[in-house]
Amino acid sequence: MAAPQNKIALVFDYDQTLSPRYMQDDVVFPEFGIDPEQFWKKCNTLVHDEQWDGEMAYLKCLLDYLEMDRVTNKRLEELGAGLNFFPGVPEIFDDLHKGILKPEHEAAGIEIEYYIISSGLKALLDGSRLKNKVKAIFGCEFGENASGHIAFPKRAISHTTKTQFLFRINKGMLDYSQDVNDHMPPELRPVPFDNMVYVGDGPTDVPCFTVITRNGGHGIAVYNPEDKSGRSFGKCFQLCAHANRVKHIAPADYREGSHLWLLLSEMVREIADRVLRNRQDERDRGTVSAPTF
Repeated sequence: MAAPQNKIALVFDYDQTLSPRYMQDDVVFPEFGIDPEQFWKKCNTLVHDEQWDGEMAYLKCLLDYLEMDRVTNKRLEELGAGLNFFPGVPEIFDDLHKGILKPEHEAAGIEIEYYIISSGLKALLDGSRLKNKVKAIFGCEFGENASGHIAFPKRAISHTTKTQFLFRINKGMLDYSQDVNDHMPPELRPVPFDNMVYVGDGPTDVPCFTVITRNGGHGIAVYNPEDKSGRSFGKCFQLCAHANRVKHIAPADYREGSHLWLLLSEMVREIADRVLRNRQDERDRGTVSAPTF
């Protein structure tokens, strides 16, 4: 028996997608007196001179800087309460479905689910105002030593491994105890890719954009309209005009009535209507007319 496939997944990157600032710049560096320029210089040295993976270099440097402060994951969660977002976040997670999903959609069990896939720290996001607005948050994690202090990377999520979590959403395997590589026929997957919308900000989101768009879903690249340098917009323009990774770009303004709000609304409405049509087609194909006189 096929799965209902009536879930619509809106999946977001975090840094420079939901927030204008990197999360560590927002709350970690100021809290512990870390100089951002020196921090990133150290990270870049590991990446370029010693060929470290970018995310592992970032986690290694963060552990080095925080070692003397004996930081716990709980402390990081507490700092997450101070994260700042683009306009309209987190309100969009409560309000977007209003006026989009009609009674007939809701009667068919069609729902919107929200997810965040980030190369930033999950602990910070778990302590933020976003935690109870989304179905799942995937991010880098630290393990703790016997004293309860963060001491080693537990999970690193790079721009390429982000795609694993799209498949977790696709298959409904959100728990790490579930092996996402297990075979599952497409008709049994609760969230098909063409029921997904992925929102990101630049080159690090290319693998996710590619998986989504090649499988019939939607991608939106967002830029910071307050960035006077134009670099934020330039990244999105390249993805759209030259790399053919996305069809849509928009300012990162999530308030009702904004360009981005309208894009998301139309995409969700289109998916919901298609799910309804497919349901009706299945009923029509499965119905055998009674004999007539």
